Amino acid sequence: MSYKLIIIGCSLGGLSATKTLLAGISDDCMVPIILIQHREQKAEVSMDNVLTNMMQRYTKRQIEEAEDKTPLRLNHIYLAPADYHLLIERECVALSADEPVTYARPSIDVAFDSAARTYGSGVIGVILTGASRDGADGAASIEKRGGLIIVQDPLAAESNTLPKAALAATKNPKIMQLEEIGPYISNIVREGGASRASRATS
Repeated sequence: MSYKLIIIGCSLGGLSATKTLLAGISDDCMVPIILIQHREQKAEVSMDNVLTNMMQRYTKRQIEEAEDKTPLRLNHIYLAPADYHLLIERECVALSADEPVTYARPSIDVAFDSAARTYGSGVIGVILTGASRDGADGAASIEKRGGLIIVQDPLAAESNTLPKAALAATKNPKIMQLEEIGPYISNIVREGGASRASRATS
């Protein structure tokens, strides 16, 4: 399987979990990574650079706040901005100010569903800790189109609401400990090879 995109969804406890996940992904895993983290809307707009800089300490990949029509590049990580939905198109991301979904904007469901529609079986979707069920339907959408869903073990998650909802919504997810997810993704991407459908500038 040639994977084109890794997309991660989380909320409560997500920053700590994401640090561990990113640190575990090897440098030769070149697939673009999208991170959808629930955040307060207006209050955190000024904190975007702070969050990006904090996460940058745990990976050599370039992390950037996504803007409308930002190109998807190999070996880059894109963070959904506060108060916008993020959608994945063939070679770029798009932002939307549509109404919140499951009380969230950015919505994990919206981003996961758009990734599934665009890249189908080429998507790896990762569900981490979260305090709402936003992301469960998106995980089901990725699975339905042949993509892979990995869910953090709810028993070890800081908030198990989202992992449990994702497990209930999907049929064959991989349930893993947080520290196992990064190395596992690295291995399966290495075996399948990163698609060159996305822009290769890194």
